[in-house]
Amino acid sequence: MAWKFAVFAKGNKFLVIMKKIARDISGIFLFDKPSQATSHGIVKLFREKLKIKRIGHSGTLDPMATGLLVVLVGAAAKCQSEIQNYNKVYKGIVELGIETDTWDRDGRILKECEVGDVTPASLKRIIAFMTGKIAQNVPPFSAVKYKGKRLYKLARRNMAVPIIKRQVNVKWLKYSYRKPFLRFKIECSSGTYIRSIAHEMGIKLGCGGRLSELRRENVASWSVKEALDADFLEKSSYEQLISKLIAVPSDLEYR
Repeated sequence: MAWKFAVFAKGNKFLVIMKKIARDISGIFLFDKPSQATSHGIVKLFREKLKIKRIGHSGTLDPMATGLLVVLVGAAAKCQSEIQNYNKVYKGIVELGIETDTWDRDGRILKECEVGDVTPASLKRIIAFMTGKIAQNVPPFSAVKYKGKRLYKLARRNMAVPIIKRQVNVKWLKYSYRKPFLRFKIECSSGTYIRSIAHEMGIKLGCGGRLSELRRENVASWSVKEALDADFLEKSSYEQLISKLIAVPSDLEYR
């Protein structure tokens, strides 16, 4: 409603009203990130579109990955850490027989192996090992810090990258295997690296493995089915974009 009044303002008065509207905007956008776009780049696009600096997101998606990015605008950004801790649901594909330095398809291939027979029983054992509370290795190409430096910066310089373990919670919702691809759907806690699951599975099967596809479908009860896409973000007017803003969950609103 405030926008309708703003269109009648003139000169400096118009600019003052516009700035006030921008300051008052607070809420959440659900965005379907396309492959090869960065999470930081998406936030930058929202800032340019809305002319607001205070915008963040609730959990990075790797450039390769697609799917739900929860974008926090204005005062809603103060809920960033709480929303980051929400469980997430992913679907994707592990490709066996190929190992890369990044543990996904975007990395440099380190080795290729013939994939032997993977029986339902052996697959079930490995998945059971990677279910529940597990300690997983953080990928060397990640933004996790060690002594103030990002791991990926060490890895890019071919420096020794320390092994850092992180305890996470993983629940396999479904999976199917057709050589050499394992398709899966997983619910996991914050901080889980699906690349690590793919890499670990390749090690346990003795043939190597990498993550070849990943899509985030849910963050808590939010679904990517409700998200706006890159085409809408690019072509929408200010009013159209603001119409997609949703409220912060009531249990977080006044924290």
